[in-house]
Amino acid sequence: MRAGRVTGGARLRPSTDATTVRVRGDEVLLSDGPFAETKEYLAGIAFIDVADLDEAIALAAKHPAASDGGSVEVRPVWE
Repeated sequence: MRAGRVTGGARLRPSTDATTVRVRGDEVLLSDGPFAETKEYLAGIAFIDVADLDEAIALAAKHPAASDGGSVEVRPVWE
């Protein structure tokens, strides 16, 4: 932060508050909690402003990473 390189961010709530979204065909699969397998990795992060968890899940289900064997973790930030 002192170097002036941080452009934004927020503290994530615990992984116990996460919802993992996967899409298989036309079905949206939800699971409580973070990624369960250790072969998963963080490929990116995006902050979105939504009204509620349902809206966040709907957007996550449209993300390319949620299909073809991948997943998207939806997690709120501390306010």
